[in-house]
Formats: sequence, C-alpha cells, structure tokens
Amino acid sequence: MQEFEIKIKVRECTLTELPESDRLLVEAAQEATRTSYVPYSRFHVGAAILMADGEIVAGSNQENAAYPSGTCAERTTAYYAAASHPGIPMKKIAIAAWTSHDKPEGLPWEEYFQANPISPCGACRQALLEYEARDGAIEVILYGRDKTYIFPSVASLLPFCFTEF
Repeated sequence: MQEFEIKIKVRECTLTELPESDRLLVEAAQEATRTSYVPYSRFHVGAAILMADGEIVAGSNQENAAYPSGTCAERTTAYYAAASHPGIPMKKIAIAAWTSHDKPEGLPWEEYFQANPISPCGACRQALLEYEARDGAIEVILYGRDKTYIFPSVASLLPFCFTEF
C-alpha cells in the first residue's frame, strides 16, 4: 500500500487586490445574484464566465418546488455561455453568494455577501470540467467579502476527476 498527498495551488486575496478585469468578472457574478429565484433556500448565487473573445456571460441559481429540478448558478451560466457562444472557450469563472437569512433588513448591498467564498457543488464541478477538458483550463475565482480564492483550473477543485468520456 502506498500513501500520497494531494496539493492544490490556491491564491488568496481581497477583492481590491484583484486585477481590474477580474474585479469586473466578480462584480458581474455579484450582480447576477440579483436574478436568483430562491424562494426556498433564500441563498442567492451568481456566476460570471469570461469567454475567450472577451465577452462576459452571467447567470444565477434557479430553484423549483419540484426539487431537484432547479439549477445551480454555475451550470446555468456555463450552459448559457456554451449555447450562446458556440466554439468559444471559457477562460474564467467567478462565483459570489449571499443570503438575507438571519441578517437585519437595510444592510448595504455588499454586507449580504458571504464573508468566505463558497465553492461549486460536485455536479457543477463536473459540468465545468467537461468544458475545461475540451477547451483548456478555466480559472476559478471564488468571491467572499473578507477573502477571495483563485484556483488555476476546475480540475484543481476536483481531484481524481474523470475526463475520459
């Protein structure tokens, strides 16, 4: 039996430390949270994808009473990006989330966002990974009010991923 360790390279910064182009992508993800349909969880998630042609595509999570018929923000955005920009690779994705649950009314918009970044679920990781396997690495920016994580690729979020389909 052999034991080994998996190491993942992650950069941590604040929003203001990001390059302007990455800040704009995070801001698009933040803005996309406003279009979430989340009457059950009240957990608003937005995603924004930078396409290789410079376009930014954004989307949000959409819930449904016929659970699990809803869709996460990351898949909503990736599927829309692929459908509306066929053949154009995805270069980066930014994800932001907030909830009004247990927070007082009237806080400034920025205060509702999660203090720490949230990460995509396994289904979203696999969906994004298939685009990455086809077109090359997709950098992942996970926004949190107090800190932001930057991963070099979707695969770095999904050790032991499968890409042989």
